[in-house]
Amino acid sequence: MQENIKHSVSIEQRKNITVNGVESVTAFSEVKIVLTLIGGERMYVVGSNLKINGFSKTNGTFTAEGSISGVSYGGKSFAAKLFR
Repeated sequence: MQENIKHSVSIEQRKNITVNGVESVTAFSEVKIVLTLIGGERMYVVGSNLKINGFSKTNGTFTAEGSISGVSYGGKSFAAKLFR
């Protein structure tokens, strides 16, 4: 059974992004940030000059800035598949 866990994404003028429902920051560089959402699904933020402004594991809020060119979703992380 698939979990129905809510998250939200807000992008302001392709320069600032806020994501709620984040479990962890899996990887990051100036061109790509990989987030693991609560429930195990991955989210990819791509662009240039990306910089993480904040991440609170307690409330699942993530913020970053830069030139955001796209956001996409991927499959579940290996750990999420392993511990279903």
